[in-house]
Amino acid sequence: QVQLVESGGGLVQAGGSLRLACAASGRTFSTYAMGWFRQAPGKEREFVAQIGRSAGYTNYARSAKGRFTISRDNAKNTVYLQMNSLTPEDTAVYYCAADKGAYGATTAGAYDYWGQGTQVTVSS
Repeated sequence: QVQLVESGGGLVQAGGSLRLACAASGRTFSTYAMGWFRQAPGKEREFVAQIGRSAGYTNYARSAKGRFTISRDNAKNTVYLQMNSLTPEDTAVYYCAADKGAYGATTAGAYDYWGQGTQVTVSS
């Protein structure tokens, strides 16, 4: 069992930056690939980024590529999402998720554990 707690969300102006963090409980964090997803009001949850167990593999949604960076610190049981050049279209609840597989996935159904989410609001 893995418990995930996101933090770092908030209100930011367009063009600004935020760094989200997701802290995981337990001693097996390094055995999970991790992902970030987001869900805007009235929309389905969508993939943002994924990172493999050892951080050697990362993958991004087209909307995130070049602006967002996913990273992890296995010693701190934490995965991060650095978000730069934010736009109002990035407004959503952001969720982290853990996958028992080695690389993660772009589909939400592949993940085994989810956090409660953190709200990101970007004003124009």
